[in-house]
Amino acid sequence: MAILFEWYENPVAPNQSQKTKLHARIILNGKISTDELRARIQVRSSLTKTDVSAVLDALCDVMGEELREGRQVHLDGIGYFYPSLKCKGEITPDTPRKNAKVELKAIQFRSDQKLKDSIGTVELQHSKYARHSGKLSEVEIDMRLKDYFSENKVLTRRDFQSLCHLTRTTAADRLKRLREEGKLKNIGLMTQPIYVPAPGYYGVSRDTEGQ
Repeated sequence: MAILFEWYENPVAPNQSQKTKLHARIILNGKISTDELRARIQVRSSLTKTDVSAVLDALCDVMGEELREGRQVHLDGIGYFYPSLKCKGEITPDTPRKNAKVELKAIQFRSDQKLKDSIGTVELQHSKYARHSGKLSEVEIDMRLKDYFSENKVLTRRDFQSLCHLTRTTAADRLKRLREEGKLKNIGLMTQPIYVPAPGYYGVSRDTEGQ
């Protein structure tokens, strides 16, 4: 199975006018639980599931002890684990050191080459499903809806989501706003809405109002 990914815009500061650039971000394909991992390790070794559980528990305890002392933990063929820090609040050169608060941020990981090699050849595929919302202006959305209603009589949330490349939540929020603005009417149920243009919008004449 291929690793799926989606394109995202690189963040740009408001005062910068550089050309928009994209980066690829993986769409994670679920996760493996400790129970599944334990069972697969047991099959590939002479250990019982109880033995594997004991080793994993002991490994977690020992790693925690070493990381707490500020040491890197290296697992051969897997990689390095090490702690990173963050400041609480803004710290400047003028900040009194006694007022500077620092705390543990996360446990970072840097893989060994052996782990990378064990993955083998990876097949990548751009996801055909929109996982994040596109950045369309209100005018662009109105134009798309006008084109849509020129060929279709009704609109569902799923239709709108696909039309504007939005997530389910964003599509529902936009539809709610369009109803509140009086551009769309729901002729279906509250739980199963079906939308049509309000008179005066998306090619529907105002003369139809009240009919």
